[in-house]
Amino acid sequence: MIVLPRLYAIVDSSNIASSEGAIPFAKELAAAGCLVLQYRNKSGKASAMLDQARDLKRYLGSSVRLIMNDRADLCLAADFDGVHVGQDDLSPESVRKIIGPDRWLGVSTHNPDQLREADLTSADYLAIGPVFATSSKENPDPVVGLEGVRRARALTQKPLVAIGGITRLNAASVIEAGADSVAVISDLLREPRKSAEEFFRILR
Repeated sequence: MIVLPRLYAIVDSSNIASSEGAIPFAKELAAAGCLVLQYRNKSGKASAMLDQARDLKRYLGSSVRLIMNDRADLCLAADFDGVHVGQDDLSPESVRKIIGPDRWLGVSTHNPDQLREADLTSADYLAIGPVFATSSKENPDPVVGLEGVRRARALTQKPLVAIGGITRLNAASVIEAGADSVAVISDLLREPRKSAEEFFRILR
């Protein structure tokens, strides 16, 4: 079973001023001690996404485990370390056939039924959310709250990532509710290195 770091940082291109800005942002997170970074780009063309993903891999090397959001094909092309898929993406087993047995596979879930189903797949870890209200998605799923995290914890032995509206103010309560890791986008955008370091201090 894999071991997730307390902080699962997401580099979301829609929140970064330019495509070039993703590299210094990611480097700041890595300098703070982030061991897992997910690259997320919901609006870019595949060629541009691949270029940026390869840049991330080139600058960060093997110091950080890089996870591609949605795209198993781009994960392989950029030599990333895993893929994270949502409910509307390729099925976990289809992704597993593409990426093989060694790369990480994560699956987003939003309710107990989805989590039970994902738990039966070859996914290495599961995500539950949104825990709190979030501005990172245009049409977010219903908030599950801390009770949703507790319920998810009771339904799986796999590593559990909580996502959605998580900040330095509420992260500890999410871990206390049973999450192994918190996925964060917005609360890392300003002063990413300092913000990440504060998360690590809070989540020791």
